[in-house]
Amino acid sequence: MRAPLIAGNWKMYKIINEAVQLANGIKRELLDFMKAEVVICPPFTNLSAVYEVIMETNIKLGAQDLFWEKEGAFTGAISAIMLKDCGCEYGIIGHSERRKYFGESDEAVNKKVKSAQEVGLTPIMCVGETQQERQADKTIEVVTRQLTAGLEGLESEDTANLVIAYEPVWAIGTGITASPSQAEEVHKFIRSWIEDKFSNPAAANIRILYGGSVKPENIRELMQQPDIDGALVGGASLKSSSFVNIVKNAVIE
Repeated sequence: MRAPLIAGNWKMYKIINEAVQLANGIKRELLDFMKAEVVICPPFTNLSAVYEVIMETNIKLGAQDLFWEKEGAFTGAISAIMLKDCGCEYGIIGHSERRKYFGESDEAVNKKVKSAQEVGLTPIMCVGETQQERQADKTIEVVTRQLTAGLEGLESEDTANLVIAYEPVWAIGTGITASPSQAEEVHKFIRSWIEDKFSNPAAANIRILYGGSVKPENIRELMQQPDIDGALVGGASLKSSSFVNIVKNAVIE
């Protein structure tokens, strides 16, 4: 049984005081909630302060990006080992905004995934198509390319420390959500791809999240799909009330 995983991506929002207030609000409501795994991913500048709030709770800390080298003359870069030192257990890699605005390639994603795993940080590797690619019926082609390049060189056992997030780019921040059937179709494909590439146990155990305008009102229907194991939440994670409701509504009894 795959435990539900809800990750909140705060993107480039919240200065330290605001981040601490948000983390405290989430902590108050989810301190004893054990039915889903919860991860919050603040900006780099807030990681240590937020960790002080959530340490020794069931809420876990994640980063929004990382660089693949451990150290060196890479001005402005943050390594996986530095994130681990801040208390991070997860790292978002290959988010569509990183690909679009910062030119991140599938090969860079692959290096980052391997770097994260080397220090015990769990990558949340993002894949997904643009609106133009979906209209051209290239969704599976795009996702296949991103999976193939992003996971190049990994072995079956490496998937135990890996999360995949399917985020259709056309649904991110637009208020448009992929229908449960649209999302399930791609999630099912990803799971079958993992089985073909790695193994049946790897496919059965890996968690695949949906990302794209997730809200308290639509999470339950998404979670009812057999291959959707949780969500990578953007805007709705910036208010404790909406994020907490997403977490609670994600649990199907």
